[in-house]
Amino acid sequence: MNKRKVFNDPVYGFINIPSELIFDIIEHPYVQRLRRIRQMGLAHLVYPGALHTRFNHALGAMHLMQNTVDSLRNKGQEISDDECEALLIAILLHDVGHAPFSHALEYTLLDVSHEEMSRLIMKRLAQELGGNLPLAYQIFTNRYERKFFHQLVASQLDIDRLDYLKRDCFYTGVSEGEIGADRIIKMLDVRNDEVVVEEKGIYSIENFLHARRLMYWQVYLHKASVSAEKMMVAIIQRAQHLLTVGAEVPASSCLSLFLEQSLSLADIEQNEKHLEHYTELDDIDIWYAIKNWQQHPDRALSTLSQMLLQRQLFRIRLFNQPLPAEAINRLQQQAQQEMQLNQDEVAYFLYYGEVSNAAYAAGDQKINILTKEGKIFDVVEASDLPYVKAMSQIVKKYYVCWPKNLALQAEAV
Repeated sequence: MNKRKVFNDPVYGFINIPSELIFDIIEHPYVQRLRRIRQMGLAHLVYPGALHTRFNHALGAMHLMQNTVDSLRNKGQEISDDECEALLIAILLHDVGHAPFSHALEYTLLDVSHEEMSRLIMKRLAQELGGNLPLAYQIFTNRYERKFFHQLVASQLDIDRLDYLKRDCFYTGVSEGEIGADRIIKMLDVRNDEVVVEEKGIYSIENFLHARRLMYWQVYLHKASVSAEKMMVAIIQRAQHLLTVGAEVPASSCLSLFLEQSLSLADIEQNEKHLEHYTELDDIDIWYAIKNWQQHPDRALSTLSQMLLQRQLFRIRLFNQPLPAEAINRLQQQAQQEMQLNQDEVAYFLYYGEVSNAAYAAGDQKINILTKEGKIFDVVEASDLPYVKAMSQIVKKYYVCWPKNLALQAEAV
């Protein structure tokens, strides 16, 4: 079989599969599953074009990583063919552990991060396929001796972010999120086993941070997207609650497992069947269940399912300060009275919480700028723009969601 296939990607053009092992990984059911998981969760309810998948993103990130390796080699960085292949595998599989609808249902079906699930799946693939997968696993888990490899996969300026910003901007049509990924890659180098950016690339980095901030407020944390995701979480949580009290809640076998049981990381590691069920789970299981639940005898489950399928999204109001407890209590009482809800139903029709945006939350992983004199500075110090420092601050907003047909007024909040 010819394993040197080519993908035609709408963002980058033709993407080559660089090795037979990578072809086998892409063909594996664990990776093919990513075709059935939306990259941006429920964002298509706001931006109709945002229908791309985790599979698209994985291929795009692999393509950018190949370009990065080529650029670093041209600058004299020694990267062996085995290391190159392992890097490509690590970025290809970095999101393989995502739950359905990506971040929307993370920690809802399973109280384990997608990074941990990616680690378990990569470990399983390493046992099954061998080759450079064990090395890729070391890079992904930051156990390889050359630490800058892990930075390329997961850091404040990694290949993952370069692809998803460029890709999500393309599919949503939000031009404010456009970044110069190619130029950023050309400006990357390595010093003291850390990724640095050449000084002449600082304007591209400033644009990258600004674009990331805008994409979060305008796309990822768009009010309607937040509302839709909270509705879907409420639907799943209601289904889980009904199962605990003995009600029948029809779902696929793989989804039923995670609705009926609260599994930990240790549970998944100790029982291979749990991981197999997880790697069968995708968006289709969720939509199929929600379509069925429209006719469920439980009013909360059926009403929420109907509303989400018909895009009757909850109204959402954002605030700069946390809401007083008495305001929340007042709204809950109003919602309960107007909809004639039971006490245990109120939380499914009125949600409150917070969202946060940090374009550059450096911590120990800074974006380092390499000056012409060979000195290294954090981008906040190197930039002459005051807003770059401001973007390193975490901005929080607080929200309340409720059905539009309720007579609750924003002023009451």
